[in-house]
Amino acid sequence: MLSNLLSRRTFLRNTAAGAAAFAAFGEWGRIAKANPLGLPIGLQLYTVRDQLQKDFDGTLKQVAAAGYQEVEMAGFYKRTAAEVRQSLAVAGLSCPSAHYPLIELMSGLDDKISYAKDLGLQYMICAFPSVADPSRFKTAGASLIAQAMAMANGIALDDWKWNAEQFNKIGEQTKKAGIQFGYHNHDLEFKRFNGVMAYDEILRLSDPNLVTFELDCGWMKVAGHDPAAYLRKYPTRYSMLHVKDELDLSKPTTSLGGASATELGRGKIDYKPIFEAAKGAHITHYFVEQEAFPDAPPFEAIKIDCDYLRSLQV
Repeated sequence: MLSNLLSRRTFLRNTAAGAAAFAAFGEWGRIAKANPLGLPIGLQLYTVRDQLQKDFDGTLKQVAAAGYQEVEMAGFYKRTAAEVRQSLAVAGLSCPSAHYPLIELMSGLDDKISYAKDLGLQYMICAFPSVADPSRFKTAGASLIAQAMAMANGIALDDWKWNAEQFNKIGEQTKKAGIQFGYHNHDLEFKRFNGVMAYDEILRLSDPNLVTFELDCGWMKVAGHDPAAYLRKYPTRYSMLHVKDELDLSKPTTSLGGASATELGRGKIDYKPIFEAAKGAHITHYFVEQEAFPDAPPFEAIKIDCDYLRSLQV
């Protein structure tokens, strides 16, 4: 019986008729619904950070139940790579990418690369910059968020150039391990210094062979810039997207806030031109990220987000 079942499954997977049948109840059907780029729909797990802290395995299963096929990690919750990999497998999820603040990558990089390899990551993404001397922004008694906010407000153009240098160095090391390094923007990168925009300097100074970019469409729009224009101008520099929506782009919160967030399709961002431009870029993955939930509880919200992407035609 088992051999007959396996033979039938092999037949189904290797014939056109079988593919159509398998689509009714299997992975083919899930991937076929992955609009608008024809890629699996992913979720940045920062979205459900509180839920993961309480119930890691249960949260991953609920993410999969909402329709997601991939996730991007933002911390590993004191679990080994083998433990995370097992939890993902049980939930039926894959994890091609993870986020790290630069200050974390500056210490123990070899161990982090080893962990990433064990987990099976394709990308290690820096999600927040640093400076050569972080003590510039440390204040006695201030929280880590307050210190990060101080740095975000006080970082200078020379600091951004220093960041680009670090990205190249880290990218060289991850490349040796077969992992692509990249950078994820917020809104602070779009500050100008005597007419020079920090984000453009990072693009200019980072080595395309060592550093890719994950374009956070929401934060770029909050900063007053057009993701579609950047995707058209630099199609080979971007590998991944973050998609999110905002209620009011004229009154944005800071990068560490997100209170104006809402579900995809309910805010002010029109994703059709963005995805149209993304079709001409080298996008390999894209992830929903919703940082706050003023309109719906998290698991309901992420399903709304996923359903929106499945129905979006570009």
